[in-house]
Amino acid sequence: MEGAPASCKREVPGLMFMCSELYVAAFDGRIQEVKRLLSRNSSRASVAENNQTSPPGRRSTAIHQGVCCITREVTAGQCTLMHVAAGQGHCELIAELCLRDSGLLSMVNSSLDTPLHCAAKAGHAGAIDAMVRLASDVEGDMLRVVLSSKNKAGDTALHAAARHGHGAAVETLMKMAPELATELNAAGVSPLYLAVMSRSVRAVAAIVGYTDASAAGPNSQNALHIAVLQTSEMASLLLRWRPALATDLDINKSSPLHFASSDGDCSIIQEILTYAPPSAAYLQDTEGLSSLHAAALMGNVPAVRLLLQFYPASADIRDNHGRSFLHAAAMRGHRSIISHAIKNQMLEPLLNEQDMEGNTPLHLAVRAGEYKVVSKLLSSGKVHAHILNNAGHTPFDLVENATGFFSMASLVVSLFVSSAQFRPQRQDHMKKWNGQDIMKWREATSKNLAIVSTLVATVAFSAAFNVPGSYGSDGKANLNGNRMYNAFLLLDTIAVTTAVMATILLIYGRASRSHRSWITFIISMHFLWLSLLSMMLGFYTAIAAVMSDKKPIKTAVARLIYCGLYILMTLLAELAMPGSLLGVLRFVVGGCSRRQRLVKRHISRQYPFVVMYAINSFLFIVINTIAISAVDTTASLRI
Repeated sequence: MEGAPASCKREVPGLMFMCSELYVAAFDGRIQEVKRLLSRNSSRASVAENNQTSPPGRRSTAIHQGVCCITREVTAGQCTLMHVAAGQGHCELIAELCLRDSGLLSMVNSSLDTPLHCAAKAGHAGAIDAMVRLASDVEGDMLRVVLSSKNKAGDTALHAAARHGHGAAVETLMKMAPELATELNAAGVSPLYLAVMSRSVRAVAAIVGYTDASAAGPNSQNALHIAVLQTSEMASLLLRWRPALATDLDINKSSPLHFASSDGDCSIIQEILTYAPPSAAYLQDTEGLSSLHAAALMGNVPAVRLLLQFYPASADIRDNHGRSFLHAAAMRGHRSIISHAIKNQMLEPLLNEQDMEGNTPLHLAVRAGEYKVVSKLLSSGKVHAHILNNAGHTPFDLVENATGFFSMASLVVSLFVSSAQFRPQRQDHMKKWNGQDIMKWREATSKNLAIVSTLVATVAFSAAFNVPGSYGSDGKANLNGNRMYNAFLLLDTIAVTTAVMATILLIYGRASRSHRSWITFIISMHFLWLSLLSMMLGFYTAIAAVMSDKKPIKTAVARLIYCGLYILMTLLAELAMPGSLLGVLRFVVGGCSRRQRLVKRHISRQYPFVVMYAINSFLFIVINTIAISAVDTTASLRI
């Protein structure tokens, strides 16, 4: 660069990095400062020309070392001054730069973004309008180049604005070049799909104003597939614009109605059913699942009701396994959908419908371990529990597939109470249930319970020597003879004794690895629970012994403990009971008829711990009821 000032010389002619002073001035939109810095660029014109004519792959880089600047300087990402000004929305600076060098409008950075892309990403509608108008004033095809340019991702400026949800920018681009709405990027995605993804209703409304706009998305989806997961307003816009979108299928043959049904928004489902052709409700995906199946699999009861209200005949659709939506609901454990089907007379035939393997909804619910669904189906009185599938198994036979002990026990109780039966088989061919290693579970539980029982015994033992009311000078308790104090001593003694007994039994059970040790384990559980209840009641009697003689205060404390015990018992009964209390009682005392005796004998052979578990669950409720009654009894005592 001969003739240029020494301070402006570059080591290697080529691509010029932007000086910090010029970059900051352009970023802040200080147009006068930019003009001043660009006014001393005559000596570098030859370098700019060389940079403009050199192929991109052969351009050299050099570090700006002077104070004189030119318009073609770039940042590390090869952004020009026009990129910087467009990204910040400085319209006056854009006009000034275009006046000096209109070629800046079409220059691209390292991501192949033009200044129009930068303005669109930032949502500067004014800058977009200014650049498009300036490009239209330039001779040649500058306007076409600016509008149609795509970056490395294949995005046009409209893609960029829609991706970031800039409604105003999308509106501006659509007014000036609506044909951009037909362009797809490198991933095959349309601007409309990106606008829906950004949740910009304004951008979506602007694009659907063009009739020929594309709605394409990835994996053969269209914009409605994603709109149904957004808002009903957006889905309504698309359906009114192009109702045929409702029947388009993605790569898995899922329609927008499949998506909406799985999500469960009834307002959107109703919108689709209103505008879409009737065939939309009968479309099936690659697995043969309809929209009704999708709603049932997710347990969306309102969606199921709405779909059946519009198209009740869609209930007959079967998937590739020959399963109805009721099979799907039973398999997933959605009891509310089962309840709806039981109450609907048109759906009653589906309750005993068999799939290609001969399984009814009851078979699938048992196989999945969904004992609440099983109980609901059986309690309806409309389900046949004796139906054999193609393998010759009744629902009762499939209990052997249960992996959890509680699930297995609950299924056995529910099926027995409902008079279900096993398939005919030789008893010596029957295998004991081994879905879970009960012995290992018992050993691990025994270890933890032994720690708890030891701790309870320690606390109760210590309480005996730290009695309420303390001791007198003669070494005797000050409250000796007090009824509440005597009750405390009795309860504390029971707590110590039962806790020690529980500890001994648990240690013995761990040492003895025979199946008979289950009896000691169960007994130790009852002893431990009794010790905990005794401690709780002992706490109340200790407080009552030392507090004021006012009965309302004692009654309030008693009621508080009563409510706590009641809530605790209810929660434990709900978690531990293998069915309802009446069902467990019928299971325990049932077996009067010959058929019941045969079934119960089969249960005792194949599921040997269920009977014991049911008996102890019932006994647990009885003990808790007695404990709650004891609270009222102790509360009525007077000092």
